[in-house]
Amino acid sequence: MNRKLRVTALALVGLLLIIGFIRLQPQSDFPSNEPGKEIEFVIADGELGSSIATNLEKRGVIKSAAHFVEEFTKDPKAQGISAGSHSIQLHIPAKLAISQLLDPKRLNNLLLVKEGSTFSDVLKQLRANDHISKKDMSYATVESIFPKATKSLEGSLFPAHYSFTPNTSMSEALATMVKKARIETSGIGLAAGYDKYKPFEVLTIASMVQVEGDLEDFAKVARVIYNRLQIGMALQLNSTVQYAANSRGKILLSNKATKIDSPYNTYKYAGLPPTPISNPSLDAIAASLKPASGDWLYFITVAPGDTRFTKNFTEFSNWNTEFNKNVAAGKFK
Repeated sequence: MNRKLRVTALALVGLLLIIGFIRLQPQSDFPSNEPGKEIEFVIADGELGSSIATNLEKRGVIKSAAHFVEEFTKDPKAQGISAGSHSIQLHIPAKLAISQLLDPKRLNNLLLVKEGSTFSDVLKQLRANDHISKKDMSYATVESIFPKATKSLEGSLFPAHYSFTPNTSMSEALATMVKKARIETSGIGLAAGYDKYKPFEVLTIASMVQVEGDLEDFAKVARVIYNRLQIGMALQLNSTVQYAANSRGKILLSNKATKIDSPYNTYKYAGLPPTPISNPSLDAIAASLKPASGDWLYFITVAPGDTRFTKNFTEFSNWNTEFNKNVAAGKFK
């Protein structure tokens, strides 16, 4: 064999050795085109990414917990993985595992706390959820986000998607929602309050802002509320009366309703209602912490997408007439 052929042969042997070495090395991922069957995978509330990774590897979902942690750390969305019961495939790459864990459609017995929902709305959903234990439906031990201000959980249940493990107690489920509210609101400074208003009062204002305005008008609605409080004017908000009368969602408010004897009747009683009237979004809370600048005392949605603000009562009255005409014309259907 001449020198050239011998070198070529040696190179080929070397290449084969390298290929063999690579094949012998453990891969950090399962192939993406060979997923296995779906299983139920449970993530505990507050569980760390490293713990999730270890459990995923033990169950055969991923091949390497260390590689999952690497991908988890690189993906900022991974922090949004929810506690609860997830449907996930076996033998999948780490990136795909993260994607499936983030998919709300893969959360079992998914429960959505909507922005503007009430405590009674959430209780109804929990009682109907198959993962909530029917043996213990009590929740007296659950504290609100501001326990020194109120025992009511109204406004303390953070709007988000939730999924609970089988046989979760009612108190555990509600405590999870309050905990999330506490964490999320701390990030926008609710604990500092606004001006002379304490955090619980700001939360109460945000709960009204949520129901009364559209997202783009939140900061203006908040300013109207602060302006009325500043001069001792009754808030006169339909949303609070509807909350008291359990008639939420109606466009019109009867004159009779404005006379009901309830601390939530802001036509009859000046100042803030005793508790929030809904579970507000972060946007509504942020707007209540940073209200718009303005001297407005009145606002009205004359037509869908057309909300107007003024300090002048005569102008407001004219807009109210226009509003009634639009209601009669069916523009709010």
